[in-house]
Amino acid sequence: MAIFSKSNVPQFSVEVYQNAFLPEGGREVNAIVTVTSTGGGTTGGVPLPGTAASPGYGPGQAPSAAVVLMVDCSGSMDYPPTKMRNARDATAAAIDTLREGTRFSVVAGTHVAKDVYPGNGQLAVADARTKAQAKEALRKLSAGGGTAIGTWLRLADRLLGAADVGIRHGILLTDGRNEHEAPEDLRAALDSCAGRFTCDARGVGTDWEVKEVTSIASSLLGTADIVADPAGLAADFTQMMENAMGKEVADVALRLWTPVGVEIRFVKQVAPTVEDLTGRRTEAGPRAGDYPTGSWGDESRDYHVCVVVPEAGIGQEMLAARVSLILPDPSGAGAPQVLSQGLVRAVWTDDMVASTSINPQVAHYTGQAELAQVIQQGLDARKSGDFDGATAKLGRAVQLASASGNQDTAKLLSKVVDVVDAATGTVRLKAKVAEADEMTLETRSTKTVRVKK
Repeated sequence: MAIFSKSNVPQFSVEVYQNAFLPEGGREVNAIVTVTSTGGGTTGGVPLPGTAASPGYGPGQAPSAAVVLMVDCSGSMDYPPTKMRNARDATAAAIDTLREGTRFSVVAGTHVAKDVYPGNGQLAVADARTKAQAKEALRKLSAGGGTAIGTWLRLADRLLGAADVGIRHGILLTDGRNEHEAPEDLRAALDSCAGRFTCDARGVGTDWEVKEVTSIASSLLGTADIVADPAGLAADFTQMMENAMGKEVADVALRLWTPVGVEIRFVKQVAPTVEDLTGRRTEAGPRAGDYPTGSWGDESRDYHVCVVVPEAGIGQEMLAARVSLILPDPSGAGAPQVLSQGLVRAVWTDDMVASTSINPQVAHYTGQAELAQVIQQGLDARKSGDFDGATAKLGRAVQLASASGNQDTAKLLSKVVDVVDAATGTVRLKAKVAEADEMTLETRSTKTVRVKK
């Protein structure tokens, strides 16, 4: 874990959007917490390759980082042969995007994991020489063997864990199902790696399992996506690496403190994607718990906090929760740094207009969370042959996407259903759906649009 002085930690702000008013007997309090990080990252403090150092960093002062690139080299990567070539080219493009001084390694993944560069169980330091050597090692990669992703992740964890850096990140590419280890082995590997590094996961082609790839990204607080055409890998890998190089601070936690008698119903990230963090709480003192948020650059994310408060009389007011952004002390001995803070309130009123008004941010993200859920339910129903259930769920998804202005998701839905009336959610299932279109909708179902404030 890296030490960040106040001068090179981005500035964090917390804004709370809620309707604090409850009717008599009301107990559920909802709030959208917008967290914004500025002063570095993808638009500021960290220079990207080929750019001059940004203001605020002198030579060698950019946040230290380590990246492990895990490339699927199983036998299926040879079908068609262009897939393996595109994977090598994409990994080379990502290596070119590494910031000078970044530690890195390339892992070839089959039914076992092999450190192919630098190949000594350690990480190389990115410069012109090591980048050229890594790309030469890539040219020797060939397809053959099975798929056991848990072994890839465990090797990445060992390599990254030995590095004294602030940002630890993995990029994982697969084209097939995890057929050469038990599901519980992959789950155990993810549990072991969670909180130790973040990881972006990509599925190339259409022969991989969406839920496997999305579970990797979800567990390790990264992104998941499909690259249906292998020719698109290089651009995607370059963008992923640029994003990784734009991260400035890791291990930021959303800390929720609640008074006696307050119950936490859930804590969810709701933008840019839906991610339920409720079960990832770690205790942080009396009535306080930390929820992991991963690494940050210049960006903004939204979280939905829902708590249940004790009943109180008209005119009463209470603090329902205090939300803080926390950066742990690297040594573990000192107090964590509080980066920013916001308050969630509850006020009881007999004004029916005030107490029944739904905050626009809360309403929007409640709809976005439902949108992600009904897409998954609709696609599962379609796969199981429940076409009536699929039509109902995907119709509701079309209605929600239309109402919220989520045009990207609406376009993906239109490739799976024929839309008769978006406003009412009236749809017909398409008789034939391209596998890539269905997988793209499932993979991107959790992506949300920001509320217009």
